[in-house]
Amino acid sequence: MSAPSIDRATPTGATRPRLGAHAPGPLGGIVRSARKVAEALATPLVPADYLDLLDPMRTGADLRGRIVEVRPETADAATVVIRPGRGWAGHIPGQYIRIGVDIDGVRHWRAYSLTHRADGSPAAGIPAGCIAITTKAIPDGTVSTHLVRSAAPGTLVMLDQATGDFTLTSPAPAKVLFLTAGSGITPVIGMLRNHLAELDDVAHVHCAPSKQDVIFAGELAEHHAAGRLALSLNLDDVHGVLDLARLDTLVPDWQARETWLCGPTALLDAAEKHWANAGIPERLHVERFRPSVVEPGEGGTVTFRSTGRVVEADGATAILDAGEDAGVIMPSGCRMGICFGCVVPMRAGAIRDLRTGEVTVHESDEPLPVQTCVNAVAGSCEIDL
Repeated sequence: MSAPSIDRATPTGATRPRLGAHAPGPLGGIVRSARKVAEALATPLVPADYLDLLDPMRTGADLRGRIVEVRPETADAATVVIRPGRGWAGHIPGQYIRIGVDIDGVRHWRAYSLTHRADGSPAAGIPAGCIAITTKAIPDGTVSTHLVRSAAPGTLVMLDQATGDFTLTSPAPAKVLFLTAGSGITPVIGMLRNHLAELDDVAHVHCAPSKQDVIFAGELAEHHAAGRLALSLNLDDVHGVLDLARLDTLVPDWQARETWLCGPTALLDAAEKHWANAGIPERLHVERFRPSVVEPGEGGTVTFRSTGRVVEADGATAILDAGEDAGVIMPSGCRMGICFGCVVPMRAGAIRDLRTGEVTVHESDEPLPVQTCVNAVAGSCEIDL
C-alpha cells in the first residue's frame, strides 16, 4: 500500500470581477473561455495547468467533479449529486470518498459515504453516471453546513478515489442487521440501493432525534411496506436514546445476524461492549466518523511555529480542532485517523493519541509527522505550521 498523500488547506485566490461572468447563452460561454485563456497567459503556469483551465475534468487531471444538484433530505441534511471527472474509478457500496471544497478562499477536505448505484445506473433520482453523498449540517461544521446551505449546481470540487472496508461480505450473509443513527445511515443506504435484492433477511434499526430528522424516511418506509426489510425506528422524542437491551424485543434474533453499525461514537462504543458481552464481537462491523476518546489527558499548549500563535487546548480536544477553533489553517481529510490528510511535522513536545491513550514525546532535531485529528497535546508541543 502506497503512502498517503498530505492534503493542506490551501488559499484558492481572492474573488474579483470577471468579464462576461453573467453573459447569456453561447456568447457567455465564449467570453468565459476567452477570459480563462487570458488569465492563463498572464500567470506562470505549467502545460498541465493550461489543460486544467480548458477541461478541468479531463482524463489525467487531478480528480474533480461538478455539483449537479443539492437535494434537501431533511431540514438539516442534503444529498449532493456530483458528476465526476473521467478519472473516477468507481466504488464498493459502503465506501466513502474525500471531497475538497473551496470556502472563502480556503480548500477544506472532508470524508463522506457514497450513496449512489455502484454500476452507474440511475437510482433514487440520482442521474446515470453521477455519484452522490449525503451530509447533515452540524453546529460549527464548516463544510457540512456549506454543502447543505450554500453549495450550488455548477460548483467544481476536488475528489479522491473511494476507500474504506465498511462493505458487505461476499457471499452476503443469510441474516443481516443494520444498526444506524443520524447520518450514520449514509453508508447503509448505499448498501441497500445496491444489494437489497441479494439479501434474504434484513432487519434495520435506525435512531434519530425525531421523525422529521429521519434521513431517507420515505425510501426506508417503502422497503418496509414492501417486505424487503423489517424497519424499527427509535425516535429520541418518543422512545428516548436507544437502550441496546431493546434489541431483544426489536430484533429477537440479533445475535444470529451479521451486523453493520454506523452512528455517533457513544452508540458505537456501547454496541461494541454489548456484542462483546454477548460473546459475538466478530459479528459486528463498525464504521466510525470520529475516533473514540479513551480518556482525557492533561492538555496544554500548542505552538504553531510559522505564526508564533500559542493555543490552549484540553486533553480531549484534537490538535486539528484546537487549531481550527483558533483560526489556524489546518490540513485535514477524513478527521478519523484513516486518510492521513491531517499529518503535519511536530518539532518538539508531547502528544497523546485519543484512541489509545499512548503518549509520544519528541525531542529530536528531526520533525516527527503527527496526525492532528487523533492526537491531543500532552503538556506542550510545537507544530511546523
